[in-house]
Amino acid sequence: MLMRLNHVALAVPDLHAAAATYRSMLGASVSAPRALPEHGVSVVFVELENTKIELLEPLGENSPIAAFLAKNPNGGMHHLCYEVADILAARDHLVASGARVLGDGEPKIGAHGKPVLFLHPGDVHGTLTELEQI
Repeated sequence: MLMRLNHVALAVPDLHAAAATYRSMLGASVSAPRALPEHGVSVVFVELENTKIELLEPLGENSPIAAFLAKNPNGGMHHLCYEVADILAARDHLVASGARVLGDGEPKIGAHGKPVLFLHPGDVHGTLTELEQI
């Protein structure tokens, strides 16, 4: 079911400062910032040869990233995203296996314009896990 790692997401308190670190200090290619109000975040992607790093900043007070940063003021790893061929089949298999899909269980359109779902971290050994249909 799981295919390749799509990205590692890092919550950051200052998106522009984090993007500058990856661009200037680490010499990486960094996308332009993009607001995703339906997810409560602003994001940039650091493009690497074998994967991406997603930098997340809260967009509004109700952002799940704001709650994460309240507990981790310097930021840190937020989630891992894996690619799947069929997100609905993956969801159905996971639910049948006892996994909890966050939200209403229906895929939403993610930052790459593709359907995504999140799995409860308690079901994946403490790691918030995103699935993205490719």
